[in-house]
Order: sequence, then structure tokens, then C-alpha cells
Amino acid sequence: MGDINREPDTIELAEPPRFRYGERVICRSTVRNDGTFPGKDVGHVLVQKGDVGYVRSIGTFLQQYFIYSVEWVERGYQVGMRAKELCTLDELPPEVLEKFADRLELLQRIGKGDNVVVRSEAEMARDAEAA
Repeated sequence: MGDINREPDTIELAEPPRFRYGERVICRSTVRNDGTFPGKDVGHVLVQKGDVGYVRSIGTFLQQYFIYSVEWVERGYQVGMRAKELCTLDELPPEVLEKFADRLELLQRIGKGDNVVVRSEAEMARDAEAA
């Protein structure tokens, strides 16, 4: 634990938690086992970028950070995550909703049991040209 990377200017606990219990979140980057996840080798990929999960509990670490225990349903386990590793799917700000207005229904269905594929405008245009 000697290699803990603290951010001295960041004290998340001074504000309310960014996510709430049961909130649907998506992983922003690939997360590997740093040795704190039992039963998996160090370096094993625990969560892939784009995986969808649900916040199950909220704890703290080093009296500085919130740690969100996220249940990754498709993987079958929970992993402690920092806020910077997650993005909400339930509480998107208006400017994001506006940006994805044409795909809003798909965004709302991600992680809710539907097989949803969100494609870029370029991919949709290629498919339309090929048809």
C-alpha cells in the first residue's frame, strides 16, 4: 500500500456524494486488480470501459475520497470505484441530453436488460449507404 497516489488538493468528502444508491453508472476506463480484489490475480481486468453497473454502497477512503461499491451485473461481482472512474446514466445533465437527443431512448435503455447498440452518426450513415 506504499504506492497510494493521493491528490492533496482533492477532498471529495467536503461535498455530497456524486452518485446515489441504485444509480446506473458506466465505467469510464478499464479497471485492473491492484491486489485488493480477492480471488483475482494482480493486473486481472475487473471492469471494462463501457461496462454498466449499479451503485450498491458508498464508503470513504483515506478521509478524502468517496468509494462507490458498484455491482457489475454481467460480471457477477462488486468493485470499489472512485467517482472519476464512473459516469452516471441516470442523472445526465441537460447539455448532454440535448447532445444525444436523437439517441436518448437508447441511452435510457442501456443496462436495463435490453440488448442496446449505440452507434455513431458515421456508422449509421455507412449502413444507410450500404442498404
